[in-house]
Amino acid sequence: MPRIAYLVSSAREIELADGTLHPTGYFAEEALKPYERFVAAGADVVVVTPDGREPFADPYGLENFFHYPEEDQDYFASVTRTFHQDPDDVRVTLHHMTEQGLVAARRIAARLKERGMSASDAHALVSKAAKIAWREDRQLIDVMVEEGIDGGLSRAEIQAAVDELDEASRALAAERRRRLDAIPGFRNPVSLADLTDEQLAEFDAVFAPGGHGPMVDLADNPHVARLLTILHEKTAPIASLCHGPALLLSAPEREDGQWLFDGYRMTCFTDEEEDQTAPGKLGLPWYVDTALKNAGAVFDDGPAAWVSHVVVDRNLITGQNPASTEATADAVLKALQIR
Repeated sequence: MPRIAYLVSSAREIELADGTLHPTGYFAEEALKPYERFVAAGADVVVVTPDGREPFADPYGLENFFHYPEEDQDYFASVTRTFHQDPDDVRVTLHHMTEQGLVAARRIAARLKERGMSASDAHALVSKAAKIAWREDRQLIDVMVEEGIDGGLSRAEIQAAVDELDEASRALAAERRRRLDAIPGFRNPVSLADLTDEQLAEFDAVFAPGGHGPMVDLADNPHVARLLTILHEKTAPIASLCHGPALLLSAPEREDGQWLFDGYRMTCFTDEEEDQTAPGKLGLPWYVDTALKNAGAVFDDGPAAWVSHVVVDRNLITGQNPASTEATADAVLKALQIR
C-alpha cells in the first residue's frame, strides 16, 4: 500500500510582527481527520516532523468553536442558504460562526419542535431570526427575544440550546485531542532531517496539515526542500492544507531559475481568513497566501471565506481552510488510487 509522509510541524511558538512570541502548533482537526482517513484506507502513514520533536497541538485550534458537531454545522449552512444563495451576497466570517450563537440554530429548532412546531416552520423561524442577526451584527438569542421571533421559547430556553452546543463542542475537541494523543507517531515521530534521500524516495506522497506551526519550521527548511524535490521528480502527490502549503515555500528553483511550483494553481488559508483569527488580529510577520503569490503561484481561492475549497493541479493538492479537511484528504486518496 502507498507510504505517506505525514509531515507535521513541531513548532510551539511563532514570533508575531511586534517581536513577541505566541503559542502555535498544528491544527487538531486538520491533523486528525486525514490521518484517520489514510489509515482506514490502508495506507502506511509515517508521522514526520522536521527535527523529530513531538508535535504540539495549537491551543487555538482546540477552541470549542472549531469543533462544532457536523449536524450543527450542516443545519447552520441550511439556514444561511435561505438568505444568501449566492456566496457573494453575504460574507461568512469567523465572527458569525463563533460569536453570535447562529450555529445553535439546530438545537433551537429542536426545542421549537418539542413545542409542537413543524420542522419546516421551525427552520423558517430560526432562518428569519438568523438573517436579522447576520445583517445587524446581533446575537441570535437577542433577535429572537427582542423581535418576537422566539416561537414561544423563553430567553433561558434559547440560551440553554446555545450552552448545549458549547458543551458538545468542548467534548468533541477533547475527544479529538485524546485520539491524537493515542497515535504513536504523534508521540514519537520520525525526524525528517535524519532521513536519507533514498529513504525519502520510498514515500509515495506527502501530506502537511495546517495550524500556524508550518509558518515556523516548514517554510524555509532544506530537508523539506529535499523531500519536495524527490517526490516531485517522481510526480508523487504533494498535498497540504490550510497553513500547510507554507511547506511549498521551501521548494528550490528549477533549472530555468523559476520556483519549482511556478505557475501551479493552488490555494491555502487566505489573507481574508487570516485577518479574522486571533493570531492574525495580533499581527503575523507574513501571510502564506501573499507569500505563495509572490513565489509564483496561480492562486485559486474559494467563492467565499471559510467554505470548503480544494485545488488539484498535476501532482499538487492544496486545501484552503479547516472546512476543506475531508475533501483534501479524499483528493489524496483519489490520487493514490486507494479511495
